[in-house]
Order: sequence, then structure tokens, then C-alpha cells
Amino acid sequence: MSNLSAFLNPATLEITKELTVSDRFLDEDGKPAKIIIKAITQDENERLIKLSTRTTKDRGQVIENLNRREYQARLIISCSVEPDFSQMELCAAYGVVDPLEVPGKMFLAGEYAKLVRAIMDINGFRDVEELDEGAKNS
Repeated sequence: MSNLSAFLNPATLEITKELTVSDRFLDEDGKPAKIIIKAITQDENERLIKLSTRTTKDRGQVIENLNRREYQARLIISCSVEPDFSQMELCAAYGVVDPLEVPGKMFLAGEYAKLVRAIMDINGFRDVEELDEGAKNS
């Protein structure tokens, strides 16, 4: 018998998770503010990869280069429910116009890495190598 029905009716379409990335951001009660992240589909991931890839020509050969830093920033923005990094108020608070710059200015290096690891985990990537392989094979 086929398992087709299992694939026609997935358990949930939206997977979210709350996490604390830093003790520096406090909510109204003085407790560390939670960041809410969500999983994205492979179609969305491929769109982010495409937006973060630059194509050049070298001796007639087309070369595609993934800008990993840009890809991670796009991934953070796409997977973050709260805060919404594209809010103009948040951009203004960090002195930028482009929401892609907010996470880099907002978080310390370790906090940024912790957020990226959590986003990779919620999307089913277990480590950076799997993420790199997925980006290279798209």
C-alpha cells in the first residue's frame, strides 16, 4: 500500500520556535526578549540563494558565486517572525535603510551565530556543511 496520503496531509505547514539569542534585549517585564523564527520551504530557500548569487564570466565560462554573508542575512530575515527586521523603525534605530544590514548591526558575533544555527536547525540543516551543500546544489 502507498504512503501517498502521508505526503498529501503533512502534520503542519508552519513550524515556529521561540528562542533567546541575547540577554541584552529585554521585554516589558525585564526578561530577555524572545525571537520567533519559522521554517521556510525549499522553494523559498532557492529564491534566497538566487538573490544572493552573482554570475560572472571568466574566459567565456559562466561562474556562479554564492555570497554566503548575504545569503545568511536573507535567511535570517525570511525566517524571523519577531522581530520583523524590515520594519522601518528597526532599520532607523540601527541607522540603516536596507533590512539586510539590521541583524549584523543588532547582534554581537556570537548572538548572530546562535540565531543562524537555530534557523538552520528549524529548517532541517544539522550543520553548516549541509547548508553549503544545499546552496551549491541549487
